Amino acid sequence: MPRHFLTGTELTRDELLTLVDRAIELKADPLGSAALAGKSIGLIFQKPSTRTRLSFEAGVFELGGNPIILRPDEMQLSRGEPVRDTAYVLSRHVAAFGIRTHADALVEELAEHASVPVFNMLTAEHHPCQALADLMTLKETFGRLDGLVLTYVGDGNNVARSLALLGTRAGIEVRVAAPAGYQLEDGTGAQLFDDPTAAVAGANAVYTDVWVSMGDEETAAQRRAALASYRVDDALLDHAAPDAIALHDLPAHPGDEITAEVLYGARQRIWDQAENRRHAQKALLELLLR
Repeated sequence: MPRHFLTGTELTRDELLTLVDRAIELKADPLGSAALAGKSIGLIFQKPSTRTRLSFEAGVFELGGNPIILRPDEMQLSRGEPVRDTAYVLSRHVAAFGIRTHADALVEELAEHASVPVFNMLTAEHHPCQALADLMTLKETFGRLDGLVLTYVGDGNNVARSLALLGTRAGIEVRVAAPAGYQLEDGTGAQLFDDPTAAVAGANAVYTDVWVSMGDEETAAQRRAALASYRVDDALLDHAAPDAIALHDLPAHPGDEITAEVLYGARQRIWDQAENRRHAQKALLELLLR
C-alpha cells in the first residue's frame, strides 16, 4: 500500500522528528540526495500558489526528479472526469503526486484510489507541509522542539489546525488565540484562548496568518473587525519570551494580521520559513518514496 500524507497525523512522533532533522541536513547540502532520480512527481494546483509551487518544483529538481505541473484547465478532472479515473491515470505515470485544492474530500478520494503516494499541498482544513517547515524553523532557531511554546494568534484556520496537530505530536505546547466564531475546534491538542496577551505570555514563537483568505473576500470587513485586536506587533511580542520569534506562513498583509515592523524586523524568522518549505518537503518526499 502507498504511504500518503493528507493531514500529517499519518506520521509517528519518531518519524516526524526524524523528518525535521533530515530537512535540516538537506538544507545544508541541497544537492546531497538523488532520491527522485528517474522519477516524475505530479503537482496539481487548483488554487493559486507562490511558495508551494516554487518549493515543490525546485525541491523535486534538487532530488533529481522531474516535477510535472498540472492546472485545472489542463486536466479532464475539471470537465467531469471521475476522481477515481484521475487517480488511476496519475498512478501509471508518476511516482507520487500532490494537490493544492479546496475540499479535503477530493484529496481523500484521490488517495483512496491511487497506487502511489498522495500528499496534501493545502486544503480548506489542513496545511501539513507548511507545518513541517514551521517545525524545521523552530528546531533551527532553538535547537529543540520538545518543551517549546508556540502561540498562534488570529483566525483558527487550516494553518492553525496543522500546527496544533503536528506541533503537539513533536512535543510543543501549542496555544491558539482567536475570537468567538473564529476559534479552532476542540480535539486538536491546542490550548484555546480568547485573550492574545495571555496566550502569548512566555511563548517562544508567535505565529499568525492572513485574516482574509482566498474565498473570504465577501466577509472581509467583518473579519477585519473581529480580528482587529489579534494583530501581531512589537507590543504583543514583548509579552512573549525574551528570545521569541514571529512566524507567518505568507502571503502577509502588513497592517492587518502583522505590522511591517515585525514582518521585516529582527524578531522574525518568516523568510527562513518560506525557504524551509523546500527542504522539509524534500525530506517528506524521501520518506514517502522510501
